[in-house]
Amino acid sequence: MGKFILWMIRGIAALVGLAVAVLALVYYLASQSLPEYDVTRETPGITAPVEIVRNNANIPHILGEKDSDVFFGLGYVHAQDRLWQMMMMRRTVQGRLSEMFGARTLKTDELMRRLDLYSLARGSLQYQDDDTRAALEAYASGVNAYLARVNSEALGRGAPEFFLFSNEISPWQPVDSLAILKLMGVQLAGQLEDEVLRARVSLALPEERVRDVLPDMPGTGVASLPDYAALFDGAAPRFANMDIQERPTLWPSPKRGFAGASNGWAAAPNRSAAGGTLLANDPHLGFSAPSIWYLARLELSSGGVIGGSIPGMPLIMAGRTDGFGFGITSSYLDDQDLHLEKLNPDNVDEVLTPDGFKPITTRGTILRIKDEAPVTLTLQWTPNGPILPSDMYGLGLITPVGHAMSLSWTLLTEKDRSMSAGIGLMRAATVMEGIAAAADYVSPSLTLTMADNDTIAMKVIGQMPGRNSRHQTQGRIPSPGWVKDNLWGAPLSYSANPEFVQPSGGILGNTNNKIIDRPFPAHMSFNWGDSQRIQRWKRLMQAREVHTRDSFIEAQLDSVSVTARTLLPLVGADLWFTGEAAPVGTPERDRQDALGLLANWNGEMNEHMPEPLIYSTWIRALQNRLIRDELGPLAKAFTHVDPVFVERVYRDIEGASIWCDVIQSAATESCTDIARVALDDALLWLSENAGGKQESLRWGDYHQAVHKHAVLGDVPFLKWFVNIRQSTSGGDNTLLRGLTAGTGKNPFQNVHGAAYRGIYDFSDPDSSLFVTSTGQSGHPLSRHYDDLGELWRRGEFTPMSLDPELARAAAVGVTRLVPRPK
Repeated sequence: MGKFILWMIRGIAALVGLAVAVLALVYYLASQSLPEYDVTRETPGITAPVEIVRNNANIPHILGEKDSDVFFGLGYVHAQDRLWQMMMMRRTVQGRLSEMFGARTLKTDELMRRLDLYSLARGSLQYQDDDTRAALEAYASGVNAYLARVNSEALGRGAPEFFLFSNEISPWQPVDSLAILKLMGVQLAGQLEDEVLRARVSLALPEERVRDVLPDMPGTGVASLPDYAALFDGAAPRFANMDIQERPTLWPSPKRGFAGASNGWAAAPNRSAAGGTLLANDPHLGFSAPSIWYLARLELSSGGVIGGSIPGMPLIMAGRTDGFGFGITSSYLDDQDLHLEKLNPDNVDEVLTPDGFKPITTRGTILRIKDEAPVTLTLQWTPNGPILPSDMYGLGLITPVGHAMSLSWTLLTEKDRSMSAGIGLMRAATVMEGIAAAADYVSPSLTLTMADNDTIAMKVIGQMPGRNSRHQTQGRIPSPGWVKDNLWGAPLSYSANPEFVQPSGGILGNTNNKIIDRPFPAHMSFNWGDSQRIQRWKRLMQAREVHTRDSFIEAQLDSVSVTARTLLPLVGADLWFTGEAAPVGTPERDRQDALGLLANWNGEMNEHMPEPLIYSTWIRALQNRLIRDELGPLAKAFTHVDPVFVERVYRDIEGASIWCDVIQSAATESCTDIARVALDDALLWLSENAGGKQESLRWGDYHQAVHKHAVLGDVPFLKWFVNIRQSTSGGDNTLLRGLTAGTGKNPFQNVHGAAYRGIYDFSDPDSSLFVTSTGQSGHPLSRHYDDLGELWRRGEFTPMSLDPELARAAAVGVTRLVPRPK
């Protein structure tokens, strides 16, 4: 027995030793790709020495004698810190993920091939100006210089992920950067999903009820639309009966409601305490580890520019120069239209046009799949754009037999000078120069908030489609592509894009809210990203005669929900402090306790409080109760509460209170009945999922910001090393926006928000502040993988100066690239 125990101990010790040895080997191999920052290297591709000074947050300050050398340096540092991220984005836009991940990414590759973005990017290279082509070539040379080091010195394959997946990396090309900008357009586009949902709802409900559940933004309404089914000739059309598929792996197109957001505002000198302009910006995107943003400073011939870049592109997308700042928000321009295409019954390779049946343009493409035979796709384009398969976006549910669905989109063009516009914006010195530089910008459409030393402005950039005023559906639901009035003409001129310069009140801003109220087709959009945050922003801006950098930070971090303050008095109007006393543990007592907490709450979505969780659970359950009997399975598409819909119901606007009556029941339920039952639903969910007393609940335990690694984030064991989780305040409708997942075991998980924040004060430009949601490095073993994330969670920042001596004083490393002797 003693010998058996001894051998067991030896065996366990051997296994432990083996595990330690394996972990040590894994760590050793992975750590080989950690970049060395304090070094001098001879490098081909530059004309003069380049100095890369990294401050204590690992933010590179890139200094060189020529702009081409500076862009080379940016490519070099992007590859050092974010090589895996860059290669993933390139493979995504090329439609080549399945070569690495197998059949699970096949649908994602199919979408990108059908959109043909990489070919369009290749064609757009010829339309860039000489300055931009030089920047793209220099940037690509910088990336490739680092790749050459990885290959020659066996630097852990460049990133740990390449040990698990293919490490075949082709050289970076200028077209790759153009393609990644187009990929950003895919990630910020949401009008297509809105068209599909509106069409589905219009097939299920009368028009007045569609206006309830998919309400227009408050303001002047829109003329009634035709019934979707009435757009087809002849007998009632037949639609497919199919289930909506789960989103494929690494699908780049956002879910409805996740197509980018953002805040941006500025104050003129007369509204600034220090007498200089102020600008604040926090673009909202889906969280990831690492963040999509990478902080950098470039010293160009036009002057220094500092702010947020996106690895893969030679651009500072949001930031400042010495006297000019620019921020971006999603504009919500309606730049997509779905078109029904009638197939020729005698030849399915033709579609009906205003001039009769015309051939569909076709081209074959081969998708290579890891460990499987390749698949050949036939890409189809009509005069309106690419045909999308019926199993994407649920298109089969709204496409009648004998028809197909095509997509018109401003992004789908070779004549795209957006990269040149971005390079020009970095070189602008004034607001007016910034507006002029963005004239050639096409897609993705953005709202630029700008400030120079004495002027503030806001300008929508991006090509506005030229629609006909007689368009049958106004682009809100798919329209027949054979009707001339539904087709796009020449785009509107840049002067038609909304523009606001030096407003009389001295303050302007955008929270993705409705900014103009022009009639169709110059309307810009019917779908906007916010009707709530803007109300809180207006109150905060008007509460002070003058603002400071700190007051702008306070506004960025404000977690008060106007939505909660508006809806709770409406929904609970007949419930507050009513009912007889009830013993502890009964549903009646639980309801009274919850109402007591909410009655004394100010609407602050604070991570340490229980009220935000009770409120969010209640309103979510309430919307579900209101819509599920009318919409049935379609109710699953409404993953987030629409405050305008709930307010319409509880104010009985245009008879909307009818939603409170349950169709299938004999009784007539009131809105108070539904509010009470929904509160019971919410409290039951909380007891099953949270437990404990209501007072001990904590919003931040459920509203955790989850920065997930795009590939390894769901892999057991590894996910604990590569994912970043942070308890956060805020919510769907607060300025400190943390958009909840809306689905899954925890629908309140924070998955989309301000991954970058910047505050620029032009009375003292070097006091400007920046932060991102994770860190500069994409390497999980780097201390810079998540070091900025803790600052971000606490609402703190890191300074970034254009003074090179300040950067050198706090440098953690200086890389000197010198030309290799010929």
